Amino acid sequence: MKPFLCEDFLLKTETAKQLYHNVAAKLPIIDYHCHVSPREIFEDRHFANITQVWLGGDHYKWRLMRGNGIEEYYITGDAPDREKFQKFAETLPKAIGNPLYHWCHLELKNYFGYNGILNGETAQQVWELAERILAQPDMGVRGLIEKSNVAMIGTTDDPVDDLHWHKKLAEDPDFHTVVAPSFRPDKALNLDKPGWREYIAKLAEISDVQITGLDTLKAALGNRIAYFAQNGCRASDHGLDYMAFREATDEELDAIIKRGLAGESTSVEDAEKLRTALLVFCAGEYIKHGIAMQIHYNCLRNPNSKMLQTLGPDTGFDCIGSNNGGAALAKLLDTLYRQDILPRTILYSLDAGDNAFLDTLMGAFQGPEIPGKIQHGSAWWFNDNKTGMQEQLTSLGNLGVLGNFIGMLTDSRSFLSYTRHEYFRRILCDLIGTWVENGEYPNDDSQLQEIVSGICYYNAKRYFNI
Repeated sequence: MKPFLCEDFLLKTETAKQLYHNVAAKLPIIDYHCHVSPREIFEDRHFANITQVWLGGDHYKWRLMRGNGIEEYYITGDAPDREKFQKFAETLPKAIGNPLYHWCHLELKNYFGYNGILNGETAQQVWELAERILAQPDMGVRGLIEKSNVAMIGTTDDPVDDLHWHKKLAEDPDFHTVVAPSFRPDKALNLDKPGWREYIAKLAEISDVQITGLDTLKAALGNRIAYFAQNGCRASDHGLDYMAFREATDEELDAIIKRGLAGESTSVEDAEKLRTALLVFCAGEYIKHGIAMQIHYNCLRNPNSKMLQTLGPDTGFDCIGSNNGGAALAKLLDTLYRQDILPRTILYSLDAGDNAFLDTLMGAFQGPEIPGKIQHGSAWWFNDNKTGMQEQLTSLGNLGVLGNFIGMLTDSRSFLSYTRHEYFRRILCDLIGTWVENGEYPNDDSQLQEIVSGICYYNAKRYFNI
């Protein structure tokens, strides 16, 4: 029996061990999609205790605690940090099979040197250890990034952001990790969401464009995309609850925008028409500026309306959507391809049942501009567990060119989440090692190293022009 979290954790074969320890483990991290704060990076935020660095904003952990019957007071409420940590420590031992059990212990081991097991009885020991370690000068946000060997961070940023903190980081000669903004225009595209009219007013102000209809809305978005590109943007991101493709004439779209600006009610059909048109427009702008397009879809957000009203969005109450948006996504890609404005594109569905669909769809739209121009993004959100990663990698291997995959991302708000890259790399090496030792792929050390190093680092480096 292997000990828990040993050196060869998740690595079953000798080939897997060699690929991980000699190749994957040594490579820098490109975390091209996450939700960390550029301000906290620039200011080198330090955390007073493990609750602040671990539980603050982490809805993965919040969901786990709710599943254990913990009162909200100890989750997002005003309970003292020590009590919140105690409740989480008491919850964690029950999370067998959940990736959080692995992630948490990897973080304790890698950042705090703790090789024990976190539970209710060891919580005080871990609390005191973390307090001592976090008090060290090199354990601020910058130190955590440097210790994790992170070469690039892609934050998620609103078009109305002035990118002040990104500029400050770019000018700082003492910090060498690339922190690139990512263009996330959801609020401008979601006519049917509350606050659209007020948001458009902010967009008009920062872009210095009076938005009165279709042409001026496009001009404002184009202005901001160019601004983001000037400040190092490598990727955009579109978080779509579901995929829809509904064409409309410019006259229809102009009228829809005018009604929205006037505060008139909006139909689902009108919202889908505008979202479709603006997705197509943004893609054309991304091509101009060398920006990759990410599309995340199939999320059912906030099914618990009472908790949405109490805590607001992004607090751990979303779930996997079951909308079959495949035909709509295919129409979008086809439209972009026909108009010669299909950028490098990364596709993510929160429904793992879409794996094979995405792997076959992207094969219909690849191009010679770069190997793997259209990507099936890494197992996302509720799928970034061991099984989800194995299934995504296996499907991509079966139906695509796995060697061109751009690999893992954290999609996290935590500066300790870089262990997710280690988790992914171990799973990747174990999968490839198994194929080799089963006689399904040659034991060609040079070729295997190229594949593993590409997926873990070099493919993303090329894809995002790092």
